[in-house]
Amino acid sequence: MRAPRTMLAMLLLVALGIAALAGCGGGAKKEERAPAACRKGGTAILEALRSAPGEVILAGEAPLSSCLIVGAEEGELADLGEGALAAATKLNARARAEGGGRAAVELGYLIGAIARGSADTEGIHAELLRRLTVAARFAPDGELLSPAFRAAYETGFAAGRSHG
Repeated sequence: MRAPRTMLAMLLLVALGIAALAGCGGGAKKEERAPAACRKGGTAILEALRSAPGEVILAGEAPLSSCLIVGAEEGELADLGEGALAAATKLNARARAEGGGRAAVELGYLIGAIARGSADTEGIHAELLRRLTVAARFAPDGELLSPAFRAAYETGFAAGRSHG
């Protein structure tokens, strides 16, 4: 009878040790924070996107893709999402009015950079990327986006995905 109790006690200690180690690792991830520039909103994102398809750095501090952290707080993701969605909506309207051009490049870059940043986050940013993509490709009454819009968007998207 003593052997099973000893074995059970040892298994319990091992399980507690593993749980403690897992807790330490999880705590380290939870403390990861996105750069402060990621919380500055849509205006800061629009300002940074002016340099697309070149290097886009938010508030001189961080590329857009660095804003997507696995262990970031919900508020950080909400702030980024709200700002990025506002920027995507404005850029989509501007790009449709212009038939593409600079706004479509910036819009494509934004979506490409978010896609780059979310690629290694185990799917937790998939909904943000989906919502931004819908906003980026919005066309009232189901009208088709012009070939010039699509070409400029793809140029920006490729740049954002590459180095965003």
